[in-house]
Formats: sequence, C-alpha cells, structure tokens
Amino acid sequence: MSPPRQLTPLPFRAAAPGEGIFAEDAPIRRVNRELIVAFSGARALLLQAAHPLMFEGFIDRTSGMDDPHGRLARTATVMNTIYFGRREDAEHQTARVRRVHARIRGTLPEPAGRYPAGTPFAADEPRHLLWTLAPLFESAELIYRLYVGDLDRDERDALWQDYRVVGGLFGLAPDEMPATIEEFDAYYDGMLHGGDLYVTDRAREVGRRVVFHPPAPLHMRWLVESVNFAIAGSLPPHIRRGYGLSWDPLREGLRRGGAAYLKRVVLPLLPGALRNSPVAGGRLLPGPPTAEELERAA
Repeated sequence: MSPPRQLTPLPFRAAAPGEGIFAEDAPIRRVNRELIVAFSGARALLLQAAHPLMFEGFIDRTSGMDDPHGRLARTATVMNTIYFGRREDAEHQTARVRRVHARIRGTLPEPAGRYPAGTPFAADEPRHLLWTLAPLFESAELIYRLYVGDLDRDERDALWQDYRVVGGLFGLAPDEMPATIEEFDAYYDGMLHGGDLYVTDRAREVGRRVVFHPPAPLHMRWLVESVNFAIAGSLPPHIRRGYGLSWDPLREGLRRGGAAYLKRVVLPLLPGALRNSPVAGGRLLPGPPTAEELERAA
C-alpha cells in the first residue's frame, strides 16, 4: 500500500498597503484578524458538510482525505490570502480552486435526507458555491459577536458586502448572492430549516475526526479542547445533534459565561501579538509558511 499523499502547503505573502483585495480598514479584515475568529472555519466546515451534495462533491471528493488537515491548512491559507495577502496571489489561488470545482461532477451514491440516490451534483453550481460561502460568513460573524464585539445592522451588512467580493473570486455572480444582510439572513434561515441539510453517517465520522481531532502537541491540547467546546456550543442544535454531539444546560451556561468573560474582560487587555491571527501580526500560533520558507525546505 502506498503511503498517504501529503498535500504541499501553500505559501503566504502579506500585502503591503494597497496590494491586497481589501483596504486595511475593511470590515472583513477587522473581523478575521482576531485569532479566535480564525477557528470559525472549522465550524463552517461542519455546516458545509451537513449538506449531502456539498459533502459528496466538495469535501469527500476534493479533500485528499489521506491528508484532511493538510487540505484544511491549504484552504485556510487561501482565505487568509484573500483577507490579508496580495491581490495577485489571491486571484491566482482562487482561479485554481475554480478549475478544480469545474471538474467535479457526480451523483449521490445513496439516499441522504430528502435527496434520493442518483441526485446529480456539480461543485461549481451557484447554489453549492453559495452554501460554501454562507457558513464562512455566518461563522466568522457569529464568533466575532460572541467573543469579541457587537456588530450593528450596518456593520453586519458591510461585512457581508466584503464576503460578496469573496464569493465573486470563487465564481459567484452578484445576482447569485443575497444583496443585503436582510436577504442573507432570510436565505440562511431557509437553508437551516428548509430540509436541505442532513448529516450523513460519513459526514458525521469525517467531520468529527477532522474538526475535533486536529494534530496538536500535548501542550496545546487545552486550546484544542477550548475551541472544540466553543464550536460545538455555537452550532445550531439540530446540526449539533446530527453530528452526535451532546449538550446540556450546564454546558450552555459555561459557554455563555466564558464567552462574556472573554469578550468583556480578557480580550480588551490582550496586546495584538496575542489576540491577532498570525497572518495579521499575531505571535501566539505559527502562521502558514512563506514562499521563502517553502523554498528552503524543498
């Protein structure tokens, strides 16, 4: 048996002023510079995988499941390049993603929720691209509001407008995305409760293994378990049950109390080097490798 294929890390090059997709003060940068928001990507993955066609087409077939955490790291680098990296790198990386999506076609091998076996899917279909984008926005926005700071209606709308730019990079046309935050909220509520989402046995197994058991040294397990607690607690209840995650009023009380303490007491006192994501100047965790580091390692 051949050894599992390891995905090559993507390099990251931070943008100087004027070199990026977004301005320095863009809402999407303000939200995603927070280290705690960086972990919202794992929550978004669970929501994406709760759509059977998304799981089959985007995740199970494009992930290189021999190295799922390598794939997550590459995805994180693509998103961080969009937020904080150079425009040319962001456009190059998202063009590659679009080419991959254009090749993914298939049918469901077995029934899943309301979808019968044989239901066709295409990874570049707009409704599937939108359900890739929507949990990324909603998870980042929710985690920011829970743990960092409040966002009023106009701030939420401005943040969604930035994510519409992200959607365009992945192939969505403006009229294929909700135009305002109110339209987004209506779309998202319809997706959560309209019968499209169903956590299959395979999605449950893969989602729990990939999201809740990332590779981490022993001295960082406290952080992994803290993040896992926050992710599980912030999922919609029926999605959490779909993944077989237990929850109760005591856990919910601890989650709410911990979030309030972090938001009101801890984060305001932390310097940027500790509270920011590595790609936005933080130093608590290592960031993605630079092109120079990859060249030296080759």
